[in-house]
Amino acid sequence: MPPSIQVGPYTVIALADGAGPFFSPRSEAFPGATTEQWAAADQLDPGALDADGRWWLQFRAFAIRSDQGVTLVDAGIGPADSPAASWAPVPGALPASLAAAGIEPSEVDTVVLTHLHTDHVGWAVVGGEHTRPFFPNAEYLLQQAELDVLEEVNPQLRSTVVDPLRKTDQLRLLDGDTPLRSGERVFATPGHTPGHQSVLVASGRELVAVTGDLLVHAIQLLHPELAYAHEMDPEQARVSREQVLHSRAASTLYLAAPHLTEPFIAR
Repeated sequence: MPPSIQVGPYTVIALADGAGPFFSPRSEAFPGATTEQWAAADQLDPGALDADGRWWLQFRAFAIRSDQGVTLVDAGIGPADSPAASWAPVPGALPASLAAAGIEPSEVDTVVLTHLHTDHVGWAVVGGEHTRPFFPNAEYLLQQAELDVLEEVNPQLRSTVVDPLRKTDQLRLLDGDTPLRSGERVFATPGHTPGHQSVLVASGRELVAVTGDLLVHAIQLLHPELAYAHEMDPEQARVSREQVLHSRAASTLYLAAPHLTEPFIAR
C-alpha cells in the first residue's frame, strides 16, 4: 500500500510515478540561495541531492479517497510517449501505484490538474493515435486563468491534453476557489503559473494541502521568500506559498508535495 495519511473521513494517498534529476542545476533554479541555506535544506531533505550532486526529484500524484468518491490531484509524468518524455524519467508508474492503492482508473471521479506543466498531466490523456482520457469517468478541473495563458505556459498541451478532454466533455474550467462535491476544496495559488491551483482537505482543524508546484524543494519550506527561476510570477508565487505555510486555520497542517523526498510534511 502506498504511503497515506488519514484526516477525518479522507485518506490522502501518495502515488509514486517516478524519480530522477532535474534538467538544470539547483543553483540555477534558486539563484538567490546562499551556501548556508542550501546546507539547512540538505539537512531537512537529504534525499533531494544525489551522489553526483544533482537535484533529485520525486514525481508523484495524490489520491483523496472517501465514501464520497476518489479525487486525483495531478496526473504525473505519463507513459513513454508522454509530453514530459523530453526531460522526465518516463514511463511513469502511476497505473501500478493506483493498483497498489486499490484504485481502478474508472473509479476516479475528479482529476484536479494543478497546472499545465508536462510532469503534472502525463497520464491525463493517453493513447497516441487512439487518444483517450486515462480516467474515463472523471471530470478534469483546470483554472480558466491557466487555459487563458496556455500558449505561454505550454502550447503543445492544447492538442495533447486540452482538446481531447473537451472532445469527451470532461474538462471543467474553474474561476478561483471552488468546493468539490466530495468535500475537498480547490484553492487558487497563482504564481508558478497564472492558474496554478492546490487542493485543501479539511476535517476539523486538521488540514492537508496538496500543493502542486507551490513547493518544489525543501529550501522553500525554510525560506518561502526565495524566488524559483521557473515561476512565471515570483512575487505572486511567494504570496501564495506564504499564505499556505503560515495558515492559521489549522492546528495541524500537512503538506502533500509532488517533488520532495517525503510525500507528507507536518507543519
